[in-house]
Amino acid sequence: MSDILSMAYPWIKGFHIISVISWMAALFYLPRLMVHHTERVGLSGETHEIFAMMEYKLAKVIMSPAMMATWIFGLLLVATPGIVYWGDVWPWLKAGGVIAMTVFHVWLMRRMRGFQVGENAVTGKQYRMMNEVPTLLMILIVFSVTVKF
Repeated sequence: MSDILSMAYPWIKGFHIISVISWMAALFYLPRLMVHHTERVGLSGETHEIFAMMEYKLAKVIMSPAMMATWIFGLLLVATPGIVYWGDVWPWLKAGGVIAMTVFHVWLMRRMRGFQVGENAVTGKQYRMMNEVPTLLMILIVFSVTVKF
């Protein structure tokens, strides 16, 4: 198995990067939709239904599959011999960042489900602040992998 992973390493890495880009795009966009849904649309009416549908499709068709692919390809990279030395700090920082990103993903999914049933307890300002979470985690993850501290 390790020989197959070593030979497939460039492909796995490429698919991992593609998955991460897709996941990050959705993690950046969904909170912005929620800001406008909260501040401009409300929780009923035709425009609410359109926003709820857009949020649902973004979360279910793009964001969740991209997260799953990111995890699968990332775990394959971790399983590839010689790629990760767990005695270093960087893999632990990256792992913590990815877990935190996954927690943020779950939080967004819960907010999306709330909008689906006409509920929302988060303000537009709070969504704006939460929209910075993936950026901060992305910085941690990228520099932990590229600088390898």
